[in-house]
Amino acid sequence: MYRQLSFASLFLLLCVPLSPVLATDSESNRKVVLETPGLVAFWDFVKREPKGEHRFTAHVPPTATNVYPLDAANYVREFWGDGRPATYADFPLLGDGPFGQAIRIRAESDPDFRPFLYVPRSRLHDTPLDINGPGKSVTVVVWAIREGGNHALAGIWHEGTDLKQSTTDRIKKVERGQRQYALFAGLNKAGSACGHVSENGASSFLNKYALHKCNSLQQSPSVSADSPADKLAESWQCFAMTFDDSMNEITGWLNGVSGERWLDNPKSDGLISYAYNAYMQGHYRRTPGIQQGEDEDFPTAQFYNPPEDEPLEVKVIREQGDQRIEHRRYRYTKVQVTLAKMPDGEFAETSRDLVALRLNPWWYPHGIYSPPDPTSGGPFTIGRVIHSSRSVGFTGWIGGVAVFDRALTEHEIKELAACAN
Repeated sequence: MYRQLSFASLFLLLCVPLSPVLATDSESNRKVVLETPGLVAFWDFVKREPKGEHRFTAHVPPTATNVYPLDAANYVREFWGDGRPATYADFPLLGDGPFGQAIRIRAESDPDFRPFLYVPRSRLHDTPLDINGPGKSVTVVVWAIREGGNHALAGIWHEGTDLKQSTTDRIKKVERGQRQYALFAGLNKAGSACGHVSENGASSFLNKYALHKCNSLQQSPSVSADSPADKLAESWQCFAMTFDDSMNEITGWLNGVSGERWLDNPKSDGLISYAYNAYMQGHYRRTPGIQQGEDEDFPTAQFYNPPEDEPLEVKVIREQGDQRIEHRRYRYTKVQVTLAKMPDGEFAETSRDLVALRLNPWWYPHGIYSPPDPTSGGPFTIGRVIHSSRSVGFTGWIGGVAVFDRALTEHEIKELAACAN
């Protein structure tokens, strides 16, 4: 009898109050986000329009009037004329998450169907969500469970449909890139928090893609979106990116931790080799005379030369006769410098090579791209972005998206990350 009563009591204690406890947790988490200074918009997928289509809307500051309702669209249909329209039915709901609800981004098998939720440019241009220009900073936070993929989570990041490749052979609507800021699920480091910012809406360092991006040190695990409820409940991750204009830094944060990430031998990396070349071209241009390997037509606006005033560490690799080779570490770069002894006995640099580049934080000395009018800017999208390759991208659950018009501090990022636990 005692064991039966104990079991019954335990059942009532644990199961009956379960829903109110979860609701309290969701409200507490929501309060943390809403009370963080600089909030522009926060979609928790609980708040909806009270009438009409009942679209998801954002929590915004009390004085704001634009609540940024989210439309559903299949961007392949809009730009290629292929595939069916997207609706809210294409985003299954979980009924759980850090704030009480979440949408699913599925691994769509139909190559003509790439749905996302979005705020059209016409409804965001020149509003607080349209963060752009010199002197502006931004933070994007997404609470998600990553099933797979490494592409976009949320942001204003229209990659353009003007690339000449097989996927654009039959395209009907061609537009240049209209990138501003966005948060990705890793890109070159799948599962990391990857922040992206663009100064021109288009490409970087003469590559066809934008390459000003960072990667958090930690990487999120891959968890099946069909996992049992208890597995999903413990699998939430907090992805975040900050662009701090005062520091010229883009930083990726996963679960409140940024971490220091370096890429060795950037010359051999498929994409970052373009940043390597931009660094070397800037160095050549500052060196008197035409240097071996110098491209005299390389645009100065695309040089990539982080500050190297005083090295943080210097190691002598080899010294023999009148030659010395040093390894110098700066905040954003590691360089190997060859020096020769001059007639006065002092050593002077004769050549250098970039041997490592810091990916987190990433040095970014520009402002954020400013579209001149509503017709030339991109939408704010969640789950995917418009791009020429039409890849599946990120798949999994998204339980919250927040944008701030300032670079949040490490303490603030950690507080927001705690909402995922």
